[in-house]
Amino acid sequence: MTTAAKSTNSVTLAEAGALYTAGRGYLAACTLGLPTIATINAMHADTEAWARGEACAARYCDVVERVRAGYADLVCVTPDRVAIGSQTSVLAGMVAASVPDGAEVVLPRGDFSSMVFPFLAQAHRGVTVRQVQLADLAASLNEKTWLVAFSLVQSATGKLADIDAIRIAARKTGTFTLCDTTQAAGWMPVDASAFDATICHSYKWLGAPRGVAFFTINSTFAANLHPVNAGWYAGDDVWASCYGPAMALATDARRFDVSPAWPAWVGAEPAIDLFRSLDLAEVRDHNVALGDALCDGLDLPRVGQAIISWPDADGRDLARLTAAGLTASGRAGRARVAFHLFNDEEDVALALAALRP
Repeated sequence: MTTAAKSTNSVTLAEAGALYTAGRGYLAACTLGLPTIATINAMHADTEAWARGEACAARYCDVVERVRAGYADLVCVTPDRVAIGSQTSVLAGMVAASVPDGAEVVLPRGDFSSMVFPFLAQAHRGVTVRQVQLADLAASLNEKTWLVAFSLVQSATGKLADIDAIRIAARKTGTFTLCDTTQAAGWMPVDASAFDATICHSYKWLGAPRGVAFFTINSTFAANLHPVNAGWYAGDDVWASCYGPAMALATDARRFDVSPAWPAWVGAEPAIDLFRSLDLAEVRDHNVALGDALCDGLDLPRVGQAIISWPDADGRDLARLTAAGLTASGRAGRARVAFHLFNDEEDVALALAALRP
């Protein structure tokens, strides 16, 4: 397995902000991240090589392994614990298909559907899904709960799950933990080793192309899962696994791999490398400070989050932001903005000017 050099926190926030071609007024990293110049250049070069007939499957596989190792370093696990995929729902679906018949899964109410629908789809096997308020998640676990699955940061509201309480409750009840870090990785430190499994799609805060997702898992939980998406890329020897009839899967997390969309991984490599080189606690403080400043200007309570949302059932505030040339989003009857590396105090001022003319 290829290993990556340990991250060095060698890029400052100011240097990182200069790596983007745009960002002013872009308050939507929680919807779709922005690529750096390095990612744009890498994808252009790959497309040109493909057009010249110089694309090489073996070289793509090398890229994938470097990205796998880089992501492992980013979230504090070893590469053998990282599987790759393309979508959150596909990876969650593999876990859902492995829930024992008749078992109980507990989810937070209002979580993103890719972490909800795969489990609801198992009702035909008697799998019971109990949805509770996010704040009640830890207290809702009991000895009958096989799995608790949740997003570390809620997509619609930006609320953070109380992972310490959830982990303590899960240990007491013997419940497995599955955490979606898609709305967390990239703007705050994430330790994937704290959970039995995690899922992360990297096209938001990490700024990678859509189609690059990661699944981390420990050996105990892995023994309970079925590699229902197994294909040639999940083979112990990828290039010896292109044809049947026999199946010899990888013995580590790679047995859960989904065949990668190669060009997306070319763009993901510089994206993951950038965030490995940043102090993510510093990134968090930067983003949270901007979010708190917006809350102050809107007379909202500070929430200490990079995603700020508020009730906007008629979409009036979102329309104001859009009319002012800002890119924001609306989810679940709420206006939603996000602050990231390419944002600063001027973006806060622009948003406040649009909302409080």
